[in-house]
Amino acid sequence: MNTPNKLTLLRICLVPVFLLFFLCGGIPLHNLWALLVFAAASVTDALDGHIARSRNLITDFGKFLDPVADKVLVFAALVAFIDFKWASSVAVIIMIAREFLVSSLRMVAADNGTVIAAGKLGKLKTAVTMASIVTVLVLAALSDLGGAFASLPIGTVSNVLVWVSAVITVISGIEYLWKNRSQFNSSK
Repeated sequence: MNTPNKLTLLRICLVPVFLLFFLCGGIPLHNLWALLVFAAASVTDALDGHIARSRNLITDFGKFLDPVADKVLVFAALVAFIDFKWASSVAVIIMIAREFLVSSLRMVAADNGTVIAAGKLGKLKTAVTMASIVTVLVLAALSDLGGAFASLPIGTVSNVLVWVSAVITVISGIEYLWKNRSQFNSSK
């Protein structure tokens, strides 16, 4: 197993560690630890892709597992936000549904011999969602410090950011379907 694939597996292994810190309020500075683990997992995403491309270590295993690891990390955070009422379950379901839709379309396209790359709006969706999660985790980490930070409106900020991400998710999903609508008319 090459280094990029090991980093991808590490990202998946960091998800339960992130959730442990984030959801266990009895751990001192638990939100700070959750932020640091989430950030480390996010860094592995950038690092594994860079190493794989620069050293020509791209594998089918990596192509399969990397997007799965990304989605597991992001949706673990978003679903955990629901527990704290920091995210609407409707917004998160919309985002999950879009991922199922895109993954299904990619499978149909692959069956037709076509590879569909991520579009600009899809990349924007990913960037906005990741930035939103990190922003919320930073606010939560600051709230651990108490004092003036104890009353930060984390829930309000988080819900707004998650809904912004959901709207971009819908728009990028519509664009993705429209650009690849020919896949629905393909016949073998």
